[in-house]
Amino acid sequence: YKAVIFEASGVLLPSPHKTAADWEARNCVPAGTIQQALLSGEENSPSLKYRRGELTSVEFLQELGQQCFEIANVCVPVDSFLLDLIRNEMIKQLPIMADAVQCIRAEGLKTALLSKDLCLLHGGSFLPLEQKHFDVMVDSYREGTCKPDPHVYQLCLERLGIQPQESIFLDSSSQNLEAAAQLGIKTVKVNDPGAALKELETHLGFPLQGFVSYTCAVRPTMEIPKENLQTYLENVLSDEAKAPLVLRQFGHGQSTWTYCVKFGDRLLVLKKEPCDIWCPSGPSVGKEYRVLKALAEAGVPVPAVLSLCEDSSTLGTPFYLMEHCPGRVYSDTSLPALQPGQRRGIYAAMSQVLSQIHSVDLRAAKLEDFGEHGNYIQQQVETWTKQYRAMETHVIPAMERLIEWLPLHFPESQKTVVHGNFRMDNLVFHPDRPEVLAVLGWKLSTLGDPISDLANNCMAFFLPPHFSALRGLRTCDLGHLGVPTAEEYSQMYCDHMGMELPENWNFYMAFAFFRLAAMLQALHKRSLAGMPTQGESSPEDAEFVADLAWEFAIKEGFRVFDSLPATKPLARRYSTWA
Repeated sequence: YKAVIFEASGVLLPSPHKTAADWEARNCVPAGTIQQALLSGEENSPSLKYRRGELTSVEFLQELGQQCFEIANVCVPVDSFLLDLIRNEMIKQLPIMADAVQCIRAEGLKTALLSKDLCLLHGGSFLPLEQKHFDVMVDSYREGTCKPDPHVYQLCLERLGIQPQESIFLDSSSQNLEAAAQLGIKTVKVNDPGAALKELETHLGFPLQGFVSYTCAVRPTMEIPKENLQTYLENVLSDEAKAPLVLRQFGHGQSTWTYCVKFGDRLLVLKKEPCDIWCPSGPSVGKEYRVLKALAEAGVPVPAVLSLCEDSSTLGTPFYLMEHCPGRVYSDTSLPALQPGQRRGIYAAMSQVLSQIHSVDLRAAKLEDFGEHGNYIQQQVETWTKQYRAMETHVIPAMERLIEWLPLHFPESQKTVVHGNFRMDNLVFHPDRPEVLAVLGWKLSTLGDPISDLANNCMAFFLPPHFSALRGLRTCDLGHLGVPTAEEYSQMYCDHMGMELPENWNFYMAFAFFRLAAMLQALHKRSLAGMPTQGESSPEDAEFVADLAWEFAIKEGFRVFDSLPATKPLARRYSTWA
């Protein structure tokens, strides 16, 4: 299935029938009067005429009042009924349905709303649902047609861009469901919302509860034994013993499997090592647990770690638990939802927290032995060259040149804690102000060259906006957006560190893109082999990034050449930021 279509009343919102019955009892109106009045007249009933846009809200209430009078032989204050209908608890989306809608969208399916706005006494209307949670909204009042007219279903399908058999429709009306089924739409009747969602789960093949932002259902190839995890949590979190367990998976991080764990009232994150040998080498989760604990004590904003389990018999590989840190994660570096001033604030906060990581006192944090001895960049180039060769599927000329060129230009550098994959979507920001609440994604952390982190962070400035691995800023008008340039951003970092940007900056950018190309090639090889991946990559992606790396290598070569004593009166100079 590609889409799920919802009715609002009685499906996403509480059913009005109980409200009508209670109101009739309190106001001494014969039972069933409201429902009978709404449906009387069949195709010309007040309800259908209003849904088709043939009556205004005021006219609808007048006709409904007249129908109630004819049925009950008493004046029925329909205005009072409407006030009862739109009281707070009646216009709040059912929590289990709100959860289900977001679970559906997290799996890449579209959602649609096929309904009519609620009317108000003053003649207006409103729909008490989050419109951003629906790809298509078909308002029968505006379209001049309503269920069960086949045209309204066809209109919804056209706007979704799907065929009838690719959709599921939920409604509480048998008549509406029958009309949809005749078109080939799969239907689910909603008498009890919980039971209806269970049926919907069987059709879709994934759970519809426990939604957490940035998560999806656990992929079949990445499932873990929930019974073992339940037992472990009961032992570690004794205050939550026997609590229900809901497991979901975060949508990024290829090599360390990352899960969201709801255990009673606790919301946790579980990170475990992969179960196959295809992933790029890196620190164990035990080493990651260690650095997170040390950095938290040093004042770096990181999630609070809870426990480490190195016994592979529990979940198949070692894992650790940490607290979930709620907030905003920005996957688009252009920050489209923010204002220019806010965007610059986000970049300033990002540069500040990077400098904070690089300023950690290794001795005080007891991290002096956290990395290998020797030249960090040399070790990285050798590691990623080996990784690239193992995952090579075809010759990429730029990679061959880089493998020869990089070892000739290794820089000497200081050693600090380095994140290893510092980028905007590995940061959790405060929802209302430019503040980093937590730095995520520490799998590649070690002791190394801090400028390599800065270069990795700056790659987005040189990648196109729709690049699959990382949305970039290459063609964006940064001044209009309020986003700093790569040079301005790097200067922010250098100001925090009290240093100048190294003159061999282009080397670091070449290295950063070389490493990304190797990662993308590994991702492509995994996908060809049918291995689980959390991301997409094509051979063209690795080639494109390798070419970018070589462009920076050329710039570095010109810089070195340009720094030599001039042999002619005129020597051409090349900008680092060109």
